[in-house]
Amino acid sequence: MQKILVVEDDVKIARFIELELKHEGFTIETAHDGRTGLEKALEGGFDLVILDIMLPGLNGIEVCRRIRLNSELPVIMLTAKDDTMDKVMGLDFGADDYMTKPFAIEELLARIRRIFRKTAQQNQVQGNLFISGKLKIDYNQYTAYYDGTTIELTKTEFDLLHYLAENRNIALTREQILDKVWGYDYFGETKIVDVYIRYLRSKIDDFFGAKFIHTVRGVGYLFKDEDHK
Repeated sequence: MQKILVVEDDVKIARFIELELKHEGFTIETAHDGRTGLEKALEGGFDLVILDIMLPGLNGIEVCRRIRLNSELPVIMLTAKDDTMDKVMGLDFGADDYMTKPFAIEELLARIRRIFRKTAQQNQVQGNLFISGKLKIDYNQYTAYYDGTTIELTKTEFDLLHYLAENRNIALTREQILDKVWGYDYFGETKIVDVYIRYLRSKIDDFFGAKFIHTVRGVGYLFKDEDHK
């Protein structure tokens, strides 16, 4: 089920969009100011952001700019006025589409579906290339890059990163990781997972000042889209 973040300071409009999109089968979260919306977007787990331009805290243009620095998350901008400059700025800062309020919900749904179709097509083309912010993992070449810089990984480190990334936003137990990366016939302790997580963090999170790998207390580990430290 696709998850959409609606960032709109008009509570009535946000609620209207939320109810209509839920009716269409989407999972929805809302935020009513720019800073909260940005924090939620960068936490990861969303497939699309519907972002108003006129927001308290941070305006939608700035929120879009900061999202695009960290993620390829699709963004549809909303503007209350038919202002060409707003539209141009939104698109220049990375928005995928825009709509002028008031709008018909059917048109918004059509644009959402168009973006999801485009994303699905891109995923098919890039099926062996994982991208999260500046991190790229090429499964065919068994290579990982950050902002164009090659990350030197052993086979086990790459396999671990691959498994975490392909299960983005899913908390994985040490046992699950052990079985997948080391194999069912491995009889060592699960502490080996913690050791290799430290290796990955030192080569990616710590080295580049980003944060992809999160500890879930009492469970294991979780890969999320890039979060700067």
